[in-house]
Amino acid sequence: MRKLYFLLPGTDRHFACGGLWAELKIYDLARQINPAAIVTYRQREAEHLWLEELLGNPASLGEAIFILSWGFDVPKLVRKISRAAPQARLVYHAHSAGYGFRLPPGVPIIAVSRNTLGYWGQWAPASLLYYLPNEISLEFRNLGLERDIDVLVQTRKSSEYLIRQLVPALQKQFQVFVVDRYIEDLPHLFNRAKIYLYDSAEYWAQQGLSEGFGLPPLEAMACGCWVFSSLNGALADYLDPGFNCHKIAGYALEYDLIRIARVLADYQPVELSTEFMAPYRRDRLIERLGQILKELNHFFDQPCSGNIAELHPLRLNGLRARSYLGKLKKKVLPKL
Repeated sequence: MRKLYFLLPGTDRHFACGGLWAELKIYDLARQINPAAIVTYRQREAEHLWLEELLGNPASLGEAIFILSWGFDVPKLVRKISRAAPQARLVYHAHSAGYGFRLPPGVPIIAVSRNTLGYWGQWAPASLLYYLPNEISLEFRNLGLERDIDVLVQTRKSSEYLIRQLVPALQKQFQVFVVDRYIEDLPHLFNRAKIYLYDSAEYWAQQGLSEGFGLPPLEAMACGCWVFSSLNGALADYLDPGFNCHKIAGYALEYDLIRIARVLADYQPVELSTEFMAPYRRDRLIERLGQILKELNHFFDQPCSGNIAELHPLRLNGLRARSYLGKLKKKVLPKL
């Protein structure tokens, strides 16, 4: 099994986001079954390898696999590593979709959601694709605490409707807790709340990207919260409105208030089955990751050269032109 190098810009709070925490969790899983190390490339950190130094000895990189994940940096890193060490093996661990770049078919893609898997299935049909969801650690579970918060909201990624209309209206009737800073013990906070609101569609539309996984709603559900959420991107992987959640921004502010009040009036914690959560828990993920790594090592062992046509823009234009000409001939020829 080749050594894994997980490339990150840095690992401290300067780069704090759901994608960083998710990547660090997958790194922790990977090193349980395979030699692995973190490599930083924007911020030098004493406890981790530095990319520039690693690339200084390219002869030693042929038996390693670089895991790239920071979407905006991926094209630049692919070029940089490929120039310094042409024999290096690269894998893209894809979180959000929509960055607009293309990858060579020799770079396999591991998607964290079905939504992202479908995106790359459309735009990289000649690439190897795998599915590995993010981990929801066991600390996210119902602890049976007193739930003294009616409605919990995090301002980050929230829509204007949520913050400027729905929350002020809810504050007139209920105990609403708005989080606008980093929370160390998020499982404990989720265990104090009855309802968690999440509305990220507006945020991701502005970014031109997709919701890559949507950790907070699933973490909240695992802790017993009822979730009112948008259904954009990967949130549709596991949210099922009317069954395990409710769709937020449902037609009218007044109707959202009615539905939230109804849940609070007869509140019972959400109970997710063990099987529902199993794909996101450590044991199942280690098993799945082990199989993916076997597949990747087998692929990188092969001497094959890629010979399946890629779906790049120029070829797409050619395919469209041929399709148009084919339809035109069918219309014109019968008349001749």
